Amino acid sequence: MAENPNITLEFGGRCPDCAERQVSLPQPLPVVGDDFDWLVRDYDSFRRFMLEELAARFPERTRWTPGDLEVVLVEVLAAVLDQLSDMADRTAAEALLETARRPQSVRRLLSLIGYDAVSEAGLGDDSGGAARRQGMAEELEQLWRTNASLMLLAKREGPLAIHTQRRMVTVADYASRLVDHPLVLRAYGWEEWSGSWNRLRVAVILWKDHSLDDEGLQFSLELKDEVARMHQKNHLPAPRWEPETPTMRTLLRPYLDTFRMVGQEVVLQDAEAVGLKMFLSIRVRENFFQSEIRHAVEQALGTGPGGFFEPGRLAFGENVYASDIFQTLMALDGVDNVCLNRFKRFGDQYPDQANTGEISMEGLEIAVCDNDPSHPERGFFNLKLSGGQRGSTTPP
Repeated sequence: MAENPNITLEFGGRCPDCAERQVSLPQPLPVVGDDFDWLVRDYDSFRRFMLEELAARFPERTRWTPGDLEVVLVEVLAAVLDQLSDMADRTAAEALLETARRPQSVRRLLSLIGYDAVSEAGLGDDSGGAARRQGMAEELEQLWRTNASLMLLAKREGPLAIHTQRRMVTVADYASRLVDHPLVLRAYGWEEWSGSWNRLRVAVILWKDHSLDDEGLQFSLELKDEVARMHQKNHLPAPRWEPETPTMRTLLRPYLDTFRMVGQEVVLQDAEAVGLKMFLSIRVRENFFQSEIRHAVEQALGTGPGGFFEPGRLAFGENVYASDIFQTLMALDGVDNVCLNRFKRFGDQYPDQANTGEISMEGLEIAVCDNDPSHPERGFFNLKLSGGQRGSTTPP
């Protein structure tokens, strides 16, 4: 160990009260040689290293037994060093996302790269403040303790998420980012000159083919939860469903304003619905009822899940081909033959395309066929069935 300096006072001057302080510095410490093997990390390595040191320092002693006090102390010290080494390794591992094992460390490391694991887990609304946020974090950590695979999934998705472009910069970004919203099925963007600056317009196809300004919409609980999770994931204010049901435009605007470029004017508009008018003649096989075939055709050409005119299935400007109609109907059990007698846009000014078998769409036009008698302008089809059996398949 280093020694303290030796300080003395020497009175040798004319003034008896004046003295000169003399400081004698100790000898400098010898350079410590680095002869320790830093790869020694476990009990056996520590024990062997210390026993080798004892043998080297006391060469006159040729016999060491487990009962010797020196050997006992070496083994106790090796056990303690083994525990400390393991503790140091675990602590160092918690500093890296790849090797971290504690849920608290994983969540903290993910937050450093901008990945909110609590929001991504969808555990609920964090609008209750810091206390609610802390409670959700603890709930997530407990979930990861019981299901380690979820934590491994977050460790993989976190680094990937930081490479995903979330800002709306290019025209294509506006369309692709809007499609990520649960209410938007398809989107198409373009840029135009307003006379003073460039304006960006985005046309959208919405959930159940609603328009942007429809009022009094009835949202399902599942859709409300999906929209709420999406807002929470993107750190948006929670949507308000009461006292008045919001319109689609009201729900989409905060999301759009959060990710759009500053100073960029963005106008949302609906797609241009083009109603189709079709007259179909169908021959039913003899062992099928006409009523069940009619019901199957209405579902196949309907707007429900899997239907030919399901909202969002057809893209902007996508042509409608008679061959696709034939393929859809001929795939139904009980349909023997299909004849398309009329195939055109709704309106007397448009010609029949049954001979060409193609109805062309342009720009923002979307083919629709709701088959709703109260709104014939949104398309309808007329069925004429022959063959098969008459009557109902519904038991009395």
